[in-house]
Amino acid sequence: MANKVNLRELILNILLEIDKEGQYSHLVLRSTLEKYQYLEKQERAFITRVCEGTLEYRIRLDYILDQFSTVPAEKMKPVIRELLRSSVYQLLYMDHVPDSAVCNEAVKLARKRGFYNLTGFVNGVLRKIAREYGSIHFPGKDSPVEYLSVLYSMPVWLVERFLKEYDFETTEKMLEAFLEEQPATIRIREYQVEEEAVLENLKEEQVTVEKAPYVERAYYVKHYDYLPALTAFRRGSIQIQDVSSMLAAQIADVKEGDYVIDLCAAPGGKTLYIADKLHGTGRVDARDLSQTKTDMIRDNALRQNFLNVVVTEKDATQLDRESLEKADVVLADVPCSGLGVMGKKKDIKYKLNPGKIRDLVGLQRKILEQASTYVKPEGTLIYSTCTIGKEENIENVRWFTEHYPYELESLDPYICPVLRGETTAEGYLQLLPGIHKCDGFFMARLKRKNEWNS
Repeated sequence: MANKVNLRELILNILLEIDKEGQYSHLVLRSTLEKYQYLEKQERAFITRVCEGTLEYRIRLDYILDQFSTVPAEKMKPVIRELLRSSVYQLLYMDHVPDSAVCNEAVKLARKRGFYNLTGFVNGVLRKIAREYGSIHFPGKDSPVEYLSVLYSMPVWLVERFLKEYDFETTEKMLEAFLEEQPATIRIREYQVEEEAVLENLKEEQVTVEKAPYVERAYYVKHYDYLPALTAFRRGSIQIQDVSSMLAAQIADVKEGDYVIDLCAAPGGKTLYIADKLHGTGRVDARDLSQTKTDMIRDNALRQNFLNVVVTEKDATQLDRESLEKADVVLADVPCSGLGVMGKKKDIKYKLNPGKIRDLVGLQRKILEQASTYVKPEGTLIYSTCTIGKEENIENVRWFTEHYPYELESLDPYICPVLRGETTAEGYLQLLPGIHKCDGFFMARLKRKNEWNS
């Protein structure tokens, strides 16, 4: 019989490791849950909810703590700060957790960690917040940057960046969407798979299924325990993939027999979408930088039994002379800041800075430079990112068409009617969380001209 584990102590350890080591939260959380596999489903859910919520709402939690503490949150000792953050999250956002339990357990943990002289401080701050939360003064809309930063727990520099590119209403809708629950999205394979049979199988396994917008055979799924354990997943009938990613592959409009190169392909969603559309014909070269990433693509391709997928470990910034002018379609879904998927990756907003984004732009342009040489004359290059800033999207495409023999094509023939009004006059599409029912995503379709100097 396993020893009883203190869940709140596990949570504290996870948060401290993320804060101190700078590791990605989902990796630390996954590692901890794998170590304690014997925990009940409800216990694992509690740990996940508190860790993700504390991280996601960090800025708002610190603002609240500063209203009730004589010591600003940023000057607290790390153990006390993370203990108070996670406790305040439970007090304010988890209705089924008794206030007394939160306060008592926090005091016990402070004492266990050797902070005997701070137990009264911890107890006092938490009980006062529990009693007087309604009296907290939050910034008003007359201070738009501070209001959006505190209310939606978004770093000030990012709020300012969004407000320069989008109006206040659009920015607020995006920030609100990032804090909403993100449902898992699946795509049901088209080739050799009956859609209705898969849906029936999912329902038999008590999975709640709801049609997702914009793309055929795309569905939201809920109330499953472990998605890879589902029969449809194990059979290779479904792929976990956001609608926005499906759209980026859909606009390639591949034809049977095409040769496609997918640069930066992991985890393989677009590769497998393309392979599915090829109906087992042609070839998809799926490439990525590391063995970890290529193994991920390979596992997915094998699970779905796509023999027309070839997976190789390649650096997309380095020229591959063997691929020159051979591809009908090249997908360049480049590494980016990930600002469009902050709702799923909770700590992106704390790890980024303007300098990192500038570095990413340089990387993206280097990949585009190499990708441009692989496309046949009259062939297609798809450029996409999961971010929402002009610097990595529109400005990159404009730079590219000025320096390389490519022209933008309208996406309207390749997307559903409801999105056709969303494309720009230049032809690209910028999807925004809160405005569209998917992740933030940018995509452009570029046609290779006949002559390199035309």
